[in-house]
Amino acid sequence: MYSVRVELYFSAAHNLRGYKGKCEDLHGHNWKVEVNITQEHLDSLGMVVDFTHVKAALKNILEELDHTYLNDHAYFKENNPTSENIARFLYTRLKNEFPGIASVTVWESEKTAATYYET
Repeated sequence: MYSVRVELYFSAAHNLRGYKGKCEDLHGHNWKVEVNITQEHLDSLGMVVDFTHVKAALKNILEELDHTYLNDHAYFKENNPTSENIARFLYTRLKNEFPGIASVTVWESEKTAATYYET
């Protein structure tokens, strides 16, 4: 089994609805996003996937979120903009283009992250 990883970043503000504590208030993060793609076999070039394609697809999605208030985004009007839901949003958007996607991890700080994957 082979696995590749792509990391990109975006900055955004949010607040957690229904949360009792500091995160209920408006605040922001410099988010790190890690996409992991796995395949049992390599393609004819010896790759799992071309990094360039993954970076471009992820960058397009992150541009929708970068320097925005996540709560205003249609998806996060229905889903609280937690790291877990951001990871699921990104995974869902990428899975049709990259069927080997294994997981998406969203880091909101150096020490805290949430991962979404499907079994």
